[in-house]
Amino acid sequence: MATPLSAARLLKALRDEGLHVVEHRSWRTNNRNHKGPWGPTHGVMIHHTVTSGTASSVELCYNGHSALPGPLCHGVIAKDGSVHLVGNGRANHAGLGDDDVLRAVVAEKALPPDNEANTDGNRHFYGFECVNLGDGKDPWPAAQLLAIERAAAAVCRAHGWSQRSVIGHLEWQPGKIDPRGFTMNAMRTRIAKRLGGSPDGPSDPPPKPTYEPFPGAAFFKVGRTSAVVTAMGRRLVSEGCGRYTVGPGPAWSEADRKSYAAWQRKLGYTGGDADGVPGKSSWDRLKVPNV
Repeated sequence: MATPLSAARLLKALRDEGLHVVEHRSWRTNNRNHKGPWGPTHGVMIHHTVTSGTASSVELCYNGHSALPGPLCHGVIAKDGSVHLVGNGRANHAGLGDDDVLRAVVAEKALPPDNEANTDGNRHFYGFECVNLGDGKDPWPAAQLLAIERAAAAVCRAHGWSQRSVIGHLEWQPGKIDPRGFTMNAMRTRIAKRLGGSPDGPSDPPPKPTYEPFPGAAFFKVGRTSAVVTAMGRRLVSEGCGRYTVGPGPAWSEADRKSYAAWQRKLGYTGGDADGVPGKSSWDRLKVPNV
């Protein structure tokens, strides 16, 4: 049981484990938190995508589809071993599963059979989708299996969990078969060995200071709750544009709009161009730090 990792901490944990990590679009603010709570987190769940091709699989997991909105996981593990981050927060990957399995994961004990679907797994599990057709014929390259081992170990190491906190979708929800093509017991053995040693990384060069990418004007609406909104508000205060009685906080509010309008006016915008709704140019100049 743990507080979910921030986007920055998750990225660092993965890179420190020696993984090549690709940040896909606005993954840091891509989540389903408005549909239910995210956390406390208890473990890592492994899936296969039932797709082929890295680019199309990553885009599908970022956006979802008509029957299941994205993100469909937190990271997509490609056949070349690269990890593509597509979400941060609640994601549509685990669905309903067995409460006895969840209790076993929390206690880090052997898993019971999954014979019920009565517990929300999207709240409690990080999810990694691995690019594979799941037909029992599509191969699992050594680089991909190593990346699965590393990604799961990275999250476990960050939280102080053992390999018992890593499960497959087939061990959580009755009727699921993923991941198909290797056994979770074998993967947990690999993860345990890795956790007994030191991380391999970082394999990527230290990243330059980065800022939250512009999430789009539609992101800023009543009902939106995000750490990005808090970070934005703090930057506005530091620029002398804060119009807050209390806060800033994570829920987009009229105070946020008035504060951002003050920032737009500071930049020289007037009239409808200073309406308090962030645009890309003004957002990029605000330099909201990653959260």
